[in-house]
Amino acid sequence: MNKHRLYILGLGTLLGGCTMMPNYDRPPAPVSSFWPDGSMQRNAINTAAADIDWRDFFDDPRLQSLISLALANNRDLRIAALRVEQARAQYRIQRADLFPGVQGDASVVRQRFSGAVTAFNGGNVLTTYSLDVGAAYEADLFGRVRSLKREALEKYFATEEARKSVQIALVSEVATEYLTQLRLREAKAIAGHTLEVVQSSYNLIKRRFEAGAASELDLRTAEGQVQTVRVNAANYLELLAESENALVLLVGQPLPDNLPSGKPFQQQHLLADRPAGIPSEVLQRRPDILAAEHTLKAANADIGAARAAFFPRILLTGSAGTASAKLSDLFTGPSETWSFSPQIAIPIFDVGGNRAKLEVSKISRKIEIANYEKTIQTAFREVADALAVRSILDEKLKAQELLLSAQQKRFDITNARYRQGVDSYVDVLLAQQDLYAAEQNLLQFQAARLLNAIALYRSLGGGWKS
Repeated sequence: MNKHRLYILGLGTLLGGCTMMPNYDRPPAPVSSFWPDGSMQRNAINTAAADIDWRDFFDDPRLQSLISLALANNRDLRIAALRVEQARAQYRIQRADLFPGVQGDASVVRQRFSGAVTAFNGGNVLTTYSLDVGAAYEADLFGRVRSLKREALEKYFATEEARKSVQIALVSEVATEYLTQLRLREAKAIAGHTLEVVQSSYNLIKRRFEAGAASELDLRTAEGQVQTVRVNAANYLELLAESENALVLLVGQPLPDNLPSGKPFQQQHLLADRPAGIPSEVLQRRPDILAAEHTLKAANADIGAARAAFFPRILLTGSAGTASAKLSDLFTGPSETWSFSPQIAIPIFDVGGNRAKLEVSKISRKIEIANYEKTIQTAFREVADALAVRSILDEKLKAQELLLSAQQKRFDITNARYRQGVDSYVDVLLAQQDLYAAEQNLLQFQAARLLNAIALYRSLGGGWKS
């Protein structure tokens, strides 16, 4: 008899360690082993972007304070953090099913019976005191509960990685908006300086017109140039107001007055030349890819639970306690009570329901594989785009600087020739317009270089460490 018990116990222990989840094999990355520039990034041994704290990447004190405020107050990030807590609680619920549930119950029951039928010691009212402790447990022989627990755990990991993705996006968006504000202020300053120049030219032409030395066409042309630059300056004020509102939304509160001073736009320097690394290594560091993989693992675990549904479920329930007609006798005398009720549920005929659930689980896994591969492809493209832009921005900046220098010389010569009466003011107007455009375009390229550094940092998975 003892041998049979040991055999059954050993079989239960063996089966209790089994699950019917398929073995998980990470799908191969459906991207090239090289970035589109054809290199493996020879200096990839340097610190990866995912390991760089955002405080080290952004060295502007004002920007650092804004990012800190956003991490503390941004509602999207707060929702993502709450979803992590929700997934953690759901995992604890599933994990609790692995252990017996124990509960206590104390009761007093008074019942009145018809005296004509039954009497208890000369009366017809029966009082019963009882105290019970009960336990219920599912013998997880085929791993159904453990599969569900693993599924909940992977979903929890996925939500944590999703929170990191939200933080990465938030950090980059705050930095982008902040640098956009600096660029707009610089653009407004250029417009203000240009306005002073064209206003001075207009005043000169007006005096010459009043003296009969200039035509009304020159006067009206100069006046139109002044108003055009004034409209441009007003447009920058509008864009600055919108950018301020966008930054307040990202930060999650009105901007405080005690923020530290920031660096001027021309002194902004980011770690723009970080190595991109090898695709297969870099892409596995991004939280969105890790989240997609955890979701895939959760779908894989769900197959194990669906397979286990084809096999019997064994439920063990029991209770022990005392019962007595007197409260003083509750713990004395022959008052002990107990019960043991094992149950086994065997699926016999369910019109294909279990098979359909298993098929749904398998299809869900295929969907998550495709989603995982698409996430990798999207990440690869984001990094490739940032690298492509980075490779040509320096050349464009140098060319634009040379263009600005040429336009400045052209304007100086044309303006001097006009004052000497050699050229018409139309030539000065065209030169001034081209010079103004060259200044604004150079500013755009400088900003694009900074924003490209942020985009590369973000696409390589940087920004979640703090």
